[in-house]
Amino acid sequence: MPRSGFFRLLSAPGILLASGSAFVMPSNAIAEENRRELPPVTVDAPREKRASPPRAQRTAARSTRARAPATAPAQPTAASEGIAGPGALTVLTAQQALSEINQTPGGVALVTAEAYRNSTPASTIKDILDYVPGVFAQPKWGDDTRLSIRGSGLSRNFHLRGVQLYMDGIPINTADGYGDFQEIDPTAYKYVEVYKGGNALQFGANSLGGAVNFVTPSGRDRFPNGVSLDVGAFGFRRLQANAGGANGPWDGFVTASTQATDGFRDHSFGSANRVSGNVGYQFSPDFETRFYLSANEVRQRIPGTVTKASALTNPEAAAPANVALDQQRNIDTVRLANKTTIRFDDTRFEFGAFGVDRHLMHPIFQWLDYRYKDYGGFAKVTDDRIIGGYRNRLVAGVNLLNGSIDNQQFANIAGQKGALLSSSFDRSENTSVYVEDSFYFLPNVAAIAGAQFLHATRNRRDRFLSDGDQSGATRFDLWSPKTGLLWQIAPTWQAFANVSRSAEVPSFGESARGPGIPTIPFTSIRPQIATTYEIGTRMRRPDYTWELTAYRANIRDELLCLYSAFGNCNVTNADRTFHQGVEAGAGAAIFRDIFVTGGAPDKLWLNMAYTYSDFRFDSDTRFGNNQLPGAPRHYLRAELLYKHPTGFYAGPNVEWVPQAYFVDSMNTLTTESYALLGLKAGFDNGGPFSAYIEGRNLTNRTYIASANIIDRATATSALFEPGAGRAVYTGMRYRW
Repeated sequence: MPRSGFFRLLSAPGILLASGSAFVMPSNAIAEENRRELPPVTVDAPREKRASPPRAQRTAARSTRARAPATAPAQPTAASEGIAGPGALTVLTAQQALSEINQTPGGVALVTAEAYRNSTPASTIKDILDYVPGVFAQPKWGDDTRLSIRGSGLSRNFHLRGVQLYMDGIPINTADGYGDFQEIDPTAYKYVEVYKGGNALQFGANSLGGAVNFVTPSGRDRFPNGVSLDVGAFGFRRLQANAGGANGPWDGFVTASTQATDGFRDHSFGSANRVSGNVGYQFSPDFETRFYLSANEVRQRIPGTVTKASALTNPEAAAPANVALDQQRNIDTVRLANKTTIRFDDTRFEFGAFGVDRHLMHPIFQWLDYRYKDYGGFAKVTDDRIIGGYRNRLVAGVNLLNGSIDNQQFANIAGQKGALLSSSFDRSENTSVYVEDSFYFLPNVAAIAGAQFLHATRNRRDRFLSDGDQSGATRFDLWSPKTGLLWQIAPTWQAFANVSRSAEVPSFGESARGPGIPTIPFTSIRPQIATTYEIGTRMRRPDYTWELTAYRANIRDELLCLYSAFGNCNVTNADRTFHQGVEAGAGAAIFRDIFVTGGAPDKLWLNMAYTYSDFRFDSDTRFGNNQLPGAPRHYLRAELLYKHPTGFYAGPNVEWVPQAYFVDSMNTLTTESYALLGLKAGFDNGGPFSAYIEGRNLTNRTYIASANIIDRATATSALFEPGAGRAVYTGMRYRW
């Protein structure tokens, strides 16, 4: 599509919905949601400043500084928010977090645990993000998932790039920029925030895909104690338990899970043991500190990519080389962090520090033994006050993320270490400073401007010199400005627009060497710069919700696979590319009062998330205007659930990719289109007990879930990850 195609896309008939900010409601039938009107997605600015109440009155629920106008519905009570007592200052409730996130003039989403935790196996990040438009998440094996937001990291065939992961606002990604999902335990969170593209500025995030923040409960949350059991297809089993509580100024929460699966494919057995927890102390109602600990032990076999023919005719088979070399990805991590919050009349100050020790034991084509040590700190101030009769909200902060990689690569002899083949010590330093100001020049319209400055260095000291010295260093100083408008049309209806820049620094993995690939020094790889234009709207009401966003990102030096051999790929800079698309989300009670009438009727609820993506080279000398490989142009996730006020729910769902997508930049080889049908039923009334049973891919369709990317493919290229066959899962949870 030429440049003007984006504007034709906005006016095309039939495109009615897309995603701005999603508040993903539970797919189960929670009786409370049927009984009362939902609070607004955001709140308006006051017309005049009100006198400050006494300190004792201020402490109830003032974690966010947004103030409700006289016409806004009353804010939820502590009970409806699931808070035991006064609530934690360092951990926002879901509704408080929703109010915060909806002050963003762009595509954002908040997914509560109830939306996926009690009605799915919740085994991968896909279960969390399934109904967030603009997100393409497909499991490969075990916890590993191909995650792309707005086309981020399309050419990264291993690990994650282009999306920055956080846990309680503290980075999960390594200092050089890559991420993994092994630290992610979907059973451990109260909600998950998604900031698409440049909308993640408040985290200091600077990547094309934005940021995902996983938020754990505190001991002051409702139902801090619980136990759950999930079992299902391909030998999946998981036992999870959590405990917590509060005593005066102290509170604490801990959760642990152990799981294992034989896997759908040969050579895909995996197991994981995870524990995480936090302890908080309130010095006063306006001063709280919280310490976090998490530890993970993950052991995972890798079945590998196969040819298209093998994926579609014998999907359970593993790649022969993966079996012969006993390829695995095993990770041990320990993570410590602290976060402190101090609240004044109009100002909220947050600061903290963290450290991560990570050991990757990764026999693949070679035996990779990497030890990561990452550390850093952050500080953030949010000031929300009336200036000259106008509301002004200022957010500013600084993030420090430094780390080292002690890496050694050995010959892989049937899964055992052989001779040393390479060794280096890599250091990364990242300091980002950001500021964003929202000025309400009208009571319900804010002009927003901000910027981020990133200083980053990468330094490699080669310790294995027999194949040459690959030592080197780079330095980056990058500005990322942003401007936008946020219009509060009504208490539950917003419109927004913004222009933002992202600047993504390459990781050491971009220059990874492999058989048959030309070695590109990491010092020659430039940062990826994108300017994104975005416009959208969002609304949420008790019986319907919808979101609409259209965007275009003009990218310079996108990090893409331009050189490859035998399925291996080296990522370097393309010239110019663009990503554009429409993100559509909708939920509606299409029928109600079917069998039950009155104040809590039954409903037939439709939930949909649709993503249209058009990612292309822009007059490239080698690839012309070819489509960028790695993501479908159309992706639909939908479910139709009958919800009874007692808590029973049941209904079908579908995952549909109606058009195959390319896996190489020359556009010579594609995946296959597919539609997967599912069905689930369960009970969840918001109380202590819940249970579910879910069937996936009930027609046992053979399909390709994800694919590796290269520059030029043939019919025999081993690039494809088959999706799982027919599967049934069941689980139950009890909490108190």
